[in-house]
Amino acid sequence: MEIDAPVVADGPALYRITRDSGVLDVNSSYSYLLWCRDFAQTSAVARVDGEVVGFVTGFVRPDASDTIVVWQIAVDASQRGGGVAGKLLSHLLDRVVPRGVRYLETTITPDNTASIKLFSALARDRGAELVRSELFTAELFPDAHLGEDLYRIGPFAAAPAAAGGA
Repeated sequence: MEIDAPVVADGPALYRITRDSGVLDVNSSYSYLLWCRDFAQTSAVARVDGEVVGFVTGFVRPDASDTIVVWQIAVDASQRGGGVAGKLLSHLLDRVVPRGVRYLETTITPDNTASIKLFSALARDRGAELVRSELFTAELFPDAHLGEDLYRIGPFAAAPAAAGGA
């Protein structure tokens, strides 16, 4: 498996994986193309034999440049249970922490035990604090949508400076 930044041509695969998950909110196909173009540096895809089998999309908060927001994370059914989601998150953090990111935020519905376990494990494995708080109540959504709790993880330690000398 290879993990790297997405390219625009990956957009349809992100849309398909999200749609086929049966649990994630499916955004427009157009939005996945934009994610792959405009947020490639804060997103990642996992590939097996050149095919996208998982992804994480994120962005740095405009009002908090030390915080990356994970928008969606999904793994193709053929790869679930193999730790792909955790590897995607670790890869993404390894890329953004050297650029000053110290916190990760994401929202999770209370019934999404898989995501709660995933992000709890990330905090534990990185030795970072996880704080959960209510963010968007169900009443705020104009459709039938559960509330979304905010999970804030961090601070993450900066990567150690490379050894070397003159």
